[in-house]
Parts: sequence; C-alpha cells; structure tokens
Amino acid sequence: MAAYPVDPLRPDPAYLSFWRERHLCTLTTLRPDGTPHVVPVGVTYDPETGLARVITNKSSAKVGHVLAAGPEGARVAVCQVDGRRWATLEGRATVCTEPERIGEAERRYAERYGRVPSPNPDRVAIEIQLTAAMGRG
Repeated sequence: MAAYPVDPLRPDPAYLSFWRERHLCTLTTLRPDGTPHVVPVGVTYDPETGLARVITNKSSAKVGHVLAAGPEGARVAVCQVDGRRWATLEGRATVCTEPERIGEAERRYAERYGRVPSPNPDRVAIEIQLTAAMGRG
C-alpha cells in the first residue's frame, strides 16, 4: 500500500496550493460509541501555526464530540478531494469560544471561500493542532 506522507508544518508547494483552493471538505469526529461522524465543512489550513480551523455552531454534533473528548481535545481528520488530488490533515481538536480566535477563523474562511460568514452569535471555532498530513496535491 502506497503512503503519501506530508509534513503538516512544511508542506510542498502543490499541497499547500491545493489547500488554498476553494473546496468543500469533510471533518471526521468520533461519537461516544467510537463510530465515525463525517460531515461537510469549510476548512482553513495554516502550516505556520500548525492549525486547521473550522467555524460552526456551538450546538452542532461535531462540537459535542470534540467537547466530550475532554480538555486534551479529540482526535480528528479533515479531508478534501478533487479528482486524483486529495489531502488529509490529522490532529487534536479543541473548541474555541474566544471572540478573537473565532474572528481569525472567520477571516481565514472568508479568504479561502470568497465570502464573509453571516453573523452568528452561537458560532465557535474548532481548532485542530496538526500532527500528521498526507495526500497528493
């Protein structure tokens, strides 16, 4: 089986470029019974800080799964695919409620997806501290 490892802090230009394009992604979290919960999301990738970010509603199932994992955070993966190109980022997710961190996640979302998110007082940011990456950008 072929492996396509990528250093999440030092991706090659093609891999990073792929994460700069506008693509719908998936976020995989684990339910309390250990089964995967996979949902479509917008993701931003910042190799300089080693973070991927997802903005979402605080009452979403994905937020509940991350919070249920405890203060160390939840093991998660985000993925995108476009034909033969694909990319996965893995790491430990935590939920951020601080306005400045949510604002940074919204700014990055607007930059990648070309639209400013609608105001949402229930918005939080899921921050994923990256530990691994793979793919073919």
